[in-house]
Amino acid sequence: MRDEKRNGSAKKYSYDYDEYECEGKGSETLIADILADDDFPKLTELIIGDWGCTWEEGCQKVIDGIVEQAARFSHIEKLFIGDMSYEECEVSWIVQGNYSKLWAAMPQLRELTIKGSTDLELGEVSHENLEALTIICGGLPGDVIQAVQKAKLPNLKKLQLYIGIDNYGFDGDADMIAGLLGQSDFPKLEYLGIVDSEIQDELTEVVLASKYMGQISTLDLSMGTLTDEGGALLLEKLPAYPNVKTLDVHYHYLTDEMMEKLENLPIAVDVSEQNEAEEYHGEIWMNAMLTE
Repeated sequence: MRDEKRNGSAKKYSYDYDEYECEGKGSETLIADILADDDFPKLTELIIGDWGCTWEEGCQKVIDGIVEQAARFSHIEKLFIGDMSYEECEVSWIVQGNYSKLWAAMPQLRELTIKGSTDLELGEVSHENLEALTIICGGLPGDVIQAVQKAKLPNLKKLQLYIGIDNYGFDGDADMIAGLLGQSDFPKLEYLGIVDSEIQDELTEVVLASKYMGQISTLDLSMGTLTDEGGALLLEKLPAYPNVKTLDVHYHYLTDEMMEKLENLPIAVDVSEQNEAEEYHGEIWMNAMLTE
């Protein structure tokens, strides 16, 4: 098993090719190997990487193992399942699992990050202490969006959702995201990230019209196809929200002029990673940062 110490309280666990191909390691053995590690009782952050054959076998046995051994995971406050590079597994290939039993099993959890949306099920989301939820994927399915919309997370401070594209799982539209932001109830939300979309201008309009604009301090619209159309909306609407102190639009399709205007806003602005649209057979093509 590969383990990678991030700091004194965080560690990543994963298997390499030889371990799962030649030694029979996989999702069914990972929890036992983690619990056998002398470092584990000292951790507060657990990072799960490649559990072996992740494009065919999901992480359900990993999730179930945590639930079954909940008492031994009671010191884990931050959990990331699916942390792997594209060399290990493309994000669109990562097979996820059903998290419906995890919410009650880990009442102490403060941060949850999930990478991959294939076969991802959140179940009925209810958690008193969760402060951050991030879902990284190439396309966010509508049923997952609906689960977040209905979630009971009274202490959620950060929500970051990679919307992605329809070829890799996103089966919604701007109206679906408007419904998410309109009907969800996150009274303590401070960081709102609706990112990595090929309809980023439309989603910018939706976000700027949402009820959360009056309470958040960080607005994250990064990693998508944001153009000057969306930039103009930000210039027009953001001055009405002095509570917003940080704007992240890195990886975008803004012009130099619009980048300069946004940087002149009296807040911290990230406009790095400028991209240029490509023309092919008379059509203009722009890509979200993370899809496949």
